Amino acid sequence: MILADAFLAAVKYNDAGLVPVIAQNEKGEVLMLAWMNRDTLQETLESGEVTYWSRSRMARWRKGETSGNTQKLIEAYIDCDGDTVLLKVVQQGSACHTGAPTCFFRKLERG
Repeated sequence: MILADAFLAAVKYNDAGLVPVIAQNEKGEVLMLAWMNRDTLQETLESGEVTYWSRSRMARWRKGETSGNTQKLIEAYIDCDGDTVLLKVVQQGSACHTGAPTCFFRKLERG
């Protein structure tokens, strides 16, 4: 376990100043992948309200701000390389902008 300052310092951001973030619910289901910069990660850790960076809008995006489908932070993890963050969250409503519970609903049919 590490404190928030050490957690933030351990994150390795890409050339755009972003880090990929995987959101997972309390059952372990992967909900979505999004991006954060240092400011939105710090805001998330401090407030418990998950806030991402929207690459399409080039702006901060608090999950559920307009839809009501919020994410509350339970735990935050950083991977061994420091280049990916995993957030365990309580998801209120759907995680995906399509209305699906998770963004990962299209499964490859093999056969």
